[in-house]
Amino acid sequence: MARYIGAECKLCRREGVKLFLKGERCYKEKCAFERRSYAPGQHGQSRRAKVSEYSTQLREKQKLKRVFGVLERQFKNYFKKAEMAKGITGENLLQLLVRRLDNIVYEMGFASSRVQARQFVRHGHISVNSRRVNIPSYLVKSGDVIEVNEKSRQLEGIKAAVAAGEGRSIPKWLDVDRTNFKCSVVSLPTREEIMLPVSEHLVVELYSR
Repeated sequence: MARYIGAECKLCRREGVKLFLKGERCYKEKCAFERRSYAPGQHGQSRRAKVSEYSTQLREKQKLKRVFGVLERQFKNYFKKAEMAKGITGENLLQLLVRRLDNIVYEMGFASSRVQARQFVRHGHISVNSRRVNIPSYLVKSGDVIEVNEKSRQLEGIKAAVAAGEGRSIPKWLDVDRTNFKCSVVSLPTREEIMLPVSEHLVVELYSR
């Protein structure tokens, strides 16, 4: 499967906002965005070009893709599903993305970043409703129970992530039991419960051109 293998910190700098792609490093002084918040590249500090409407819409789409670590074809498929579903397309799109299993593992506080959560899922450390699932893009439903497999709970990476995530806020639509490495999806999230620095209507406008 294709994936981005470049420097994550450059993505935050390019979008002009911290996307929390490197886990705990993003909360420390070593965070590249804190030290150099301008765009990457030789002319990053001197870019003063007028921003067009298309550019603003494109940057919003790129930001959303990078937060969840999906590439263009997969993102387009999510948009098509959101467009065909009932309700507001932009909100449907966000809901599809946050329902990804790798995102849930991250939101549970059992991984320090979505990249690490994706690894945990792919390596078979996560179960949904007592069945092992190794597909990061698996979409959870209301009532699903996600947990770290018993043998995997002793892995240093998972224990460290759980310890580091103690102070992290948990979305209201998730009921997390840290002691038992378990989480229940209480309900599907509303737009107000999806705390992301994106304007999804701009993405809809971009694809509506």
